[in-house]
Formats: sequence, C-alpha cells, structure tokens
Amino acid sequence: MLSSKHRRTLERIFERPTRADIRWSDIESLIRALGGSVEERKGSVVLVRLGGRPKTFHRPHPRPETDKGAVTAFRMMLESSGITP
Repeated sequence: MLSSKHRRTLERIFERPTRADIRWSDIESLIRALGGSVEERKGSVVLVRLGGRPKTFHRPHPRPETDKGAVTAFRMMLESSGITP
C-alpha cells in the first residue's frame, strides 16, 4: 500500500502539463514502494526496474528536481506497467 506521500508523487507525475519540480528522491521512493528497484550505474546514471521493464535515467544534478523529459518517460513506464493514480 502506498503512503500518502507516494500517492501524491504519483499524482504529480501524471499531471498535465508535465511538471518540472518533482524531486528525484521522491520518484526513487515511489519506485521502491511499487516493488521496483533503483540500481546505481556509472556517474549519474541509474537503472530503474519496474514491472520487469528496465529503463535508464540520469539522476538530476546539481538541482534535485527531475526535468520534464524524465517525468514523461517515467509516466510512460508506469502506464506500460499498468500503474496509474
């Protein structure tokens, strides 16, 4: 079961227009709460596994907020795994 913070993060990921102020740490926490995993790779690259589907992302830096392109890609990953708010 998702916490209220996880549910709020999920709702923000699906908002239109796409947000650019979602903290990457909140997305990582949501991934783990959904049963997925986040594996560190070289540099700022992370491998996210969710629903058997792996996808690479770049952890944002120096700011902690995820850009719109990554939010859109993560939304598509959630949808393909059958996860919606």
